[in-house]
Amino acid sequence: MLHLLLELGNLKRLPRTGWLLRGVPYPESIADHSYRVALITLFLADELKAKGVEVNTEKALKIALLHDVGEVRTTDIPKTAQYYLDKGRAEKKAVMELLLTGPRPREYFKLWRDYEEGTSLEGRLVKFADRLEMLIQAYEYEKAGFQDLDEFWGALESLRESEFYSYFRELVEGLVEMREKLHRD
Repeated sequence: MLHLLLELGNLKRLPRTGWLLRGVPYPESIADHSYRVALITLFLADELKAKGVEVNTEKALKIALLHDVGEVRTTDIPKTAQYYLDKGRAEKKAVMELLLTGPRPREYFKLWRDYEEGTSLEGRLVKFADRLEMLIQAYEYEKAGFQDLDEFWGALESLRESEFYSYFRELVEGLVEMREKLHRD
């Protein structure tokens, strides 16, 4: 397990490359992103519970923490490169190899797969949180003066089509309004 923990520490140093390609010189790390995805997941899961939706918060948090572990070996492959590569296959292989050296390899791999395939409510919730986090980050970079980030806002459509949108419409549309105001001013 020690070797796994040491290797996963590299996520703190690996940048989210999509931002680099758009001119953000010191973008967030994969670990930075994953941390906020976990926070968003926690808050969304608790809100869903308060609204009567049966969601397993612990499972959702585990998925959120595991959703990007494969990127310690594959890195954060930007959308432009994914066209040429089988990112899913490469990341799946990396996750399988990584988790074999840690505790509960089957359980953790299944949780990772829940995220990738959307086979559980919790996995789909983390996917929603992941996209929401990316848009919050895009807004923050735009607020800091970076431009040409429109491609990231394409994820807005998937949020609006999500089963969770009706619960979090105000959150999503509030972010869109903040962005529109930013570009008007």
